[in-house]
Formats: sequence, C-alpha cells, structure tokens
Amino acid sequence: MLEVNKLRLSQPLSDSSELARLFDVENAIAWKVARQIDPHLNVAEQTFLAAAGGVKLSAFENYIRGADATTSQERIKRLQMAIQDTPNYPAALLALGKAEFTQRDYDQAAATLAKIPRADHRALEANFYIGLARFNTAKYAEAESAFAFVASRLPLPEVVNNQAVASSRQGHDATPLFQRASTADPNDADYHYNLAVTQLRKGDFAGAQREVDLTLKLRPADTEAAELKTSISAGRHITASTKPPANAADASDFAPVERIRRTYSEASFRQAAFQLDQMRAARLATLPPAEQAAQYTQLGHDYLAQGLIPEAEQEFQAAIAADASNAAAHAGLAQVRERSGSPTDARAEAQASLILHPNVPAYLVLARLDLQANEMASSAANVSKALQLEPKDTAAQGMRQALQARGQSLP
Repeated sequence: MLEVNKLRLSQPLSDSSELARLFDVENAIAWKVARQIDPHLNVAEQTFLAAAGGVKLSAFENYIRGADATTSQERIKRLQMAIQDTPNYPAALLALGKAEFTQRDYDQAAATLAKIPRADHRALEANFYIGLARFNTAKYAEAESAFAFVASRLPLPEVVNNQAVASSRQGHDATPLFQRASTADPNDADYHYNLAVTQLRKGDFAGAQREVDLTLKLRPADTEAAELKTSISAGRHITASTKPPANAADASDFAPVERIRRTYSEASFRQAAFQLDQMRAARLATLPPAEQAAQYTQLGHDYLAQGLIPEAEQEFQAAIAADASNAAAHAGLAQVRERSGSPTDARAEAQASLILHPNVPAYLVLARLDLQANEMASSAANVSKALQLEPKDTAAQGMRQALQARGQSLP
C-alpha cells in the first residue's frame, strides 16, 4: 500500500491457500487493504470472505473467459457455461444478456436479464437493457415498465426519456416525462427535440417552436429538427398515427418520432449513486441518534437483500454506533454473521437483539442455526415465538413447513 502523503510503502499484504479457495484469498487481501486504509473499519474479515456469494470457481473462470472472449460465439458459450455451474450468478447473467442483446436476440436477452433479482444492484443496468430489448420488438408496455423501474431508483434523464418514449409509442401523453428529462439535462438536444415532438402532437405550436429552436441552437446541423421546425412554422398538426413520408423530400408527410437513448452510462449511474450517498449521509447526520439508527438499519436490510454483505454490515454497525439499543440493527448483524458463516457470532447478536426487544428476524436466525445443528425442538420453539409475534410472516411459515417435513411440530 502506498501512503501518498508520506511517500511510503507499507509492508507487503499477503495471503495464501489452495486454488479452490481463490475467492477467500482475494477477499482476505481486500479486507487487509481496507483495514490498511481505514484502521477503524467496522466490517469483519469473515464478512469479506463470504462476499463471493456461493459462486463456483469454475463459473467464475468461465465468466472471466467469456468477458474477455474475442468472438461473440465464444463469449456466449462461456457465459452460458458459467450459468450452468451457478444458475443464479448475477454478473454472468448480465454479461450474457448484454451479449445476446448485441446479437439482436432481443427476446432471449430480455429473458436472461429478467433472471437477475430486482433487489440485486445489477438490476438497474439489466432493466435498462430489458427496456431496450422490449422496445426493439415493439413491446412498448413492457419496455416502459422496465425503464420506469430503473427511473424509480435512479431518475437519470436518459432513463426518464426512454420511459417517456415507450409511453408515447402506446399513444399516451408523455409530456411530463419528456419535460423532466429536458429539465434534468437542458444541454441535450435530443430531449428538447422529443419535447417539441410531443408538444406539436398536442397542438402546442408555441411550445414546440420554443423547444425545436433550442434543439437547433444546441445542434445546428440536425436536419430532422430543421424539418420539424418547418412543419411547426407551417402549422401542420401531427398525431401518433401520422404515416412516415414516402420520400425525404415530401415535407408535408414528415412524421417525426421521439428519440430513444440506446447506451447505458455506468459512469453516470455510479456518479448519481455516489451523490445520493453523500446527500443521505448529510441528512442522517442531522437526525437524532434513534432515527439515525433506524435509517442505517433500513439501508442495511436493503444491502442484505441485494447480497451485498460487507455494505450491509457497515450500515448495521453504523446503526449500533448511533444507538446501541436498536434491536433491529443487532438482528440485522446476526443475519450478516449467519450468511458469512459465523454461527457463534450470529447466535450472540440474535440473543443480544432479543434481550433488547423480541423480534421475528432474531428468532428466525436462532431457528435456522438450531436446525443446522439438528436441534429440532429448540428450532421449533424459536419459530413458534416468531409466529406468535407475526402469524403471517412468510419466512416463519416456511421454517414451520421445513420442520414439519422433518417430523418436528411446533410447541
């Protein structure tokens, strides 16, 4: 590690194990690097070791070989092999779906990308491409739904624009969405063009004229925008059913359509996510400790649902630092310890949570740990307590069924 301010290198950070435990070695090194940067890091090493998420090493190898393949056929073949080894491998599913999209196999691409859970952090990019795939096959309602999901998490102008275009293709008035995209990025000519088209379709000639002028100011060589300006100046009304021109010279038959964005900007998404994190941190700092803990705990559960174990632990630890009496935060940390393969620590956190306040997640952590230890009666007792608190809790009901299948009834 290079300490730039002191112009000094640290001692080497190393780890080793057999090849089959490559992920453990990588994650152990990652933890040591993180601790070197921040000695107060509140994430346990075991949490880093669990970050591989059950991906087989053979699947990871095929994923890497697929990502680096020089031909589309080899790329798809390798990625399919990765998914055969680990069917729920989100990174491989995303890469395969994008490869199928590039090959214009739109229906298969959408089906592959749809296998990525919406709780996974890759779901935003996956649904962007699902939207494009459905749009390219004229399934506009499905396209709009996919873009709307992405926009609900990160309302970037290109995503809102695409949602609006898909809505417009169904004959809906998408003016408010086009306005949102244009307001968010007023220097983008396409957004002004789209707004001009939708306003002309509504008969708002003044609004359409204003937007097409902005389009041409930003992009003077835009011939389609120039044609649109001619139509507006002539007072020609257009509708969604206006037919395309028979030839380019026939301006009277000019039928403009809104423009869709076909590229996903990972940098934009990351920047937006970072800005949201900064805003969230500033807002949380102004809250009372108990409210801070509640917010951090909710964020921890969100990360846990996405399989982001280290991020989840950080949020739960921050919640406990803000309010050590927050039972939900201790229960969340118990789930992190359970997932990272630390049953003793998981049990301790669950019990600490229950001392503070009885709650379903902590009882279920204990129930699952007891079940793994073949302590059936104890597991059943904890499930029973969870159901007494929340009779309709699906996870508790699932545990009851698992116990009954093994001949253990609840007390």
